Amino acid sequence: MLVRFRSKDGMQRVSCQDNDTFNKLIEAFVTQLKKNIDISSIKVNDKPGNEGGELATNILGRTVAELGLHHGDIVYITYNDIDEPFTPLPSVNETAAAVATTHISEGLHTMKAVDNNSNRQSIINKSELPVDIGLEKEEGLIPRQRSTLCKHGDKGMCEYCSPLPPWDKNYHEENNIKHISFHSYLKKINENTNKRENGSSYIAPLSQPNFKIDLHCTNGHEPWPRGICSKCQPSAITLQQQEFRMVDHVEFQNSSLINNFIEAWRSTGMQRFGYMYGTYQKYLSTPLGIKAVVEAIYEPPQHDEQDGLTMDGEQVLKEMKEIDTMASEMGLTRIGLMFTDLTDSGNGDGSVFCKRHKDSFFLSSFEVIMAAKHQLEHPNVCRFSEQGAFSSKFVTCVVSGNLEGNIDISSYQVSTDAEALVDATMISGSTHPSMAYINETTDKRYVPEIFYMKKNEYNLTVKENAKPAFPNDYLLVSLSHGFPATESTADTEDGTSTPELTTTNKPKFISKGGFPWANRQAMGQSQDYQELKKYIFKAATSDNFNELHEYISNFHFLIYVNSLQILNPEQWKLLVKAATMTEPTDDYETPLLQLITAPEWQTLIMILQESA
Repeated sequence: MLVRFRSKDGMQRVSCQDNDTFNKLIEAFVTQLKKNIDISSIKVNDKPGNEGGELATNILGRTVAELGLHHGDIVYITYNDIDEPFTPLPSVNETAAAVATTHISEGLHTMKAVDNNSNRQSIINKSELPVDIGLEKEEGLIPRQRSTLCKHGDKGMCEYCSPLPPWDKNYHEENNIKHISFHSYLKKINENTNKRENGSSYIAPLSQPNFKIDLHCTNGHEPWPRGICSKCQPSAITLQQQEFRMVDHVEFQNSSLINNFIEAWRSTGMQRFGYMYGTYQKYLSTPLGIKAVVEAIYEPPQHDEQDGLTMDGEQVLKEMKEIDTMASEMGLTRIGLMFTDLTDSGNGDGSVFCKRHKDSFFLSSFEVIMAAKHQLEHPNVCRFSEQGAFSSKFVTCVVSGNLEGNIDISSYQVSTDAEALVDATMISGSTHPSMAYINETTDKRYVPEIFYMKKNEYNLTVKENAKPAFPNDYLLVSLSHGFPATESTADTEDGTSTPELTTTNKPKFISKGGFPWANRQAMGQSQDYQELKKYIFKAATSDNFNELHEYISNFHFLIYVNSLQILNPEQWKLLVKAATMTEPTDDYETPLLQLITAPEWQTLIMILQESA
């Protein structure tokens, strides 16, 4: 039977049996409510209104039958909210009323969420990115000039010249923009979900897809695989091309970043992998757009091969955690990954084979899964989502050959459906790189029917069964990429180049090279005192502050100096502050003067002077 609870947050339906205690119903109600409430303040009534009512704590031990509840009855419930982040309530065994109340309260206040993805749960306690906060306040309307169809005066406006919404389909097609921006999509669905004329309570317009079976279903049956119901099993999945993208553009602050990264392949013929660090900023070429600005690339420990590479997961995880901490002190975050897939054509002219195109694949199934796992590890905080987080801004860049045989970059993200499929372990890589294989149902995983939409030979949209494998393209979202407008142009989705309209900030780092990158011992490059002396000693012993500032403004130099543990935390902060002050109006000389007069810095210079 179903008992309905009507509260200020809407209607919740709870499945129960006649012999279930009211405590069990309250547990199920709180779990569905997905917010923290004061259990001791709960009052129930058989009539609407806030007057009177029975305290729930007085009847927790009574059964549904004893309370006279029948199928379809409505219980009106009131309570006080607790201003704390919600954590899902763990299942509580049926106990006496007082003990049950204590367990529920403790569960709401102290228990951690039971979820395999701890990052996505802990993200709720973090704040949104500044770029998101700024774009949420903008309308993003697309202005239009007055046309010949307008019959009004200069100060008038009509349907032919009024601004368009940021998600206008015709505008995006005319400007060759494949996907609308995330904030355009958010405003579009929010306008449909929370219509002002309805005056109803607010409903979160976004929800992160979840294709996992509920192994803790409270619907009166044994957990999967011994039991299943329509409530706990995932619904059939229909895959379509995602209409929006979380990031619209990837901007590399200077071309030397890419050249230094590709240099590893040029000198060894082996593939290379690296993480990109930077910031997220507003992108003006797309209504309410966001761009990922790459300031530095860090290569974790890896064993390179001609057709791939291998890494020690635990070693990489430990090292990248330290790099993330140091990067955050420089105002940077890990925003994406990059890897090479290059093979020399053998013509002697520097050309490479084109492996990735529309007739082969863009990202292989294994690379799609890798990208999805990284996106799940870096969730995007969003207050418009039921879960407090929605998808990810983490990007994936591939350096490979284009149709002309030149080295080119392709930038992608995977869809929210791809994240959910990987999180539920429903797909795996296949021998055909353009196809993702659908896994079988197990005692820990339930795989529902999966379909995808495609156009047949008559140009009609039809639904196809995705099993046993389906094309990766349904999981991909392509991004544009380029360099700042002062250095180059931006590449659009069709491969053409157009002048880039963007907000341009000075790069975080002035130095474009000179100090070796980490973990390149196999290439004959190492970070040691000799390389450090060759790089910085001359500038450090001269009286030219501008030259010294240019040399210390190097991401890999800063990381290595910190690893020496010669500078104390205060001197490290001075070094980072001086190195990242690159705007013309920045006063970098003050922190730099404080640094070079410190005993720790002088100790470092003395060590370099004595080194061979």
